[in-house]
Amino acid sequence: MKVIIKHINSDVPKENYNFFNDFIKYLQKLYPLKNDVIIKFIGEREGNMTTGQRNNKNELLVLSKNRMNRDILRTLAHEWVHEYQITILKRPKGQDIGGKNEDEANAEAGKVLKQYEKSIPNNEKKMYE
Repeated sequence: MKVIIKHINSDVPKENYNFFNDFIKYLQKLYPLKNDVIIKFIGEREGNMTTGQRNNKNELLVLSKNRMNRDILRTLAHEWVHEYQITILKRPKGQDIGGKNEDEANAEAGKVLKQYEKSIPNNEKKMYE
């Protein structure tokens, strides 16, 4: 499984890239994916997305412009959980599927973020940049 990260018109500073990469490794331990995935940190919304979306090209799109690191990583965790639900748990997919998938993705994203913050006490302030 390979993760490709792209920054497209994103205002994430380069010094935060390793911080984001560490979080992605943390997600992979908790929710291991089998397929390659492309994560795009983008500056502008695409289509009907709000702050993030998963598309059919194995891409996780995360709006990053003018957002705090914590919000960006929470959105990434949410979309990662959706990828796990669809590709590993074989849950139904579709636009605005809602229900159990959405509730679970919201809950897990919040939980993962809190766990990660506790695991990096010396770096926690970076979450709020």
